[in-house]
Amino acid sequence: MGRATKVRVAGAALAAAVVVGSLITAGGASGAAAPAAAAGCGVLFDDFNYSSHTDGTLGQHGWQVRSNAGGPGVPGATWAPENVTFPTVNGDKVLQLASSTDGTAAGTKHTEVLQGERRFLEGTYASRIRFSDAPVSGPDGDHVNQTFFTISPLRYDNDPLYSELDFSEYLPNGGWGEAGPINYQTSWHTYQLEPWVSKNKSNSQRSSVDGWHNVVATVADGHVKYYIDGTLVADHDRSGPFDVYPRQAMSLNFNHWFIDLATHNGGLATYLEQADWVYYAKNQVLSPAVAVANAANYRSTGVRFVDDLVGECGGTPPTTTTTTTTTTTTTTTTTPGTPVGCAGVSAWKWESVYLENARATHNQRLWRARWWTQGSEPGLTAQWEDLGRC
Repeated sequence: MGRATKVRVAGAALAAAVVVGSLITAGGASGAAAPAAAAGCGVLFDDFNYSSHTDGTLGQHGWQVRSNAGGPGVPGATWAPENVTFPTVNGDKVLQLASSTDGTAAGTKHTEVLQGERRFLEGTYASRIRFSDAPVSGPDGDHVNQTFFTISPLRYDNDPLYSELDFSEYLPNGGWGEAGPINYQTSWHTYQLEPWVSKNKSNSQRSSVDGWHNVVATVADGHVKYYIDGTLVADHDRSGPFDVYPRQAMSLNFNHWFIDLATHNGGLATYLEQADWVYYAKNQVLSPAVAVANAANYRSTGVRFVDDLVGECGGTPPTTTTTTTTTTTTTTTTTPGTPVGCAGVSAWKWESVYLENARATHNQRLWRARWWTQGSEPGLTAQWEDLGRC
């Protein structure tokens, strides 16, 4: 989310996804084995070799392109899947998030791509990201936020299990009362919506990061360490008033959005954020140099996609466990993520009023309203209880 005093609702539209396949080559078939250096406890690697946001392989690989309304950013703005593209840059395809505004909410388009299945916790995260200081077209000066982060749902205000790690939130023109350029790394304990209270640890670099950079973080042994181009820029631990070490698995996200429209100068402005690749090594602490080298090794051997994030360290998790107590009840626990019954439940709508205990589906999950609510998006606000994926 960023620094301790800023205000925004958590930015990921969280949902369950089924990730298919282990090793995909440039031609889309099973191919070369993963580099030995990357083996151990499971890896996700993606070179973003897709044709468009409607490419079926994108969804098969667990990626979701956001289209639903809601925060963060300008109220009433659109999350535009058509603005997520995969152009060729320097001979290789990249993920591109093009966000634009004409100074009005109706004319503002945000973008987000995420691995919605919450499978990301300890380990090493890395991505090669191109941040932009200036728009590719139109007037400059907007409060735009270019991000790479992990996040879990906030079930209610001050949820003690809430977890979020902002590896980079780059504000080229500033925002939240700060002048730009500024790049944040923030680890979250929790927050409260109304009145706003944030509990986190945050560092920032008050200089431009325009261009391509390797963004790396390690999460292990009570420390979250953040690196930009191999340089340690933040180390957040459990000490102090807020234990910011993540407490539950999270989704993995890129998003690109406007904080507000206060500094727009007129006309349509379009900004770009690009990602060349993303890499996550589960339960492994790798140096930035090794993480980047492992990603390069996949690419050099023609491996475009890897996903073997199963079990605690590469093993297959149990499918069903049944426990019978000495009382008259029998408790059955299935694998986390087992679908719940969503048949006949209507999809959540921004304009609808929901009374206490009303149910709605959203992002392939079933939700229960804790109290009267309208305009609060399931997964991003405390008003909704997550009952599981459909």
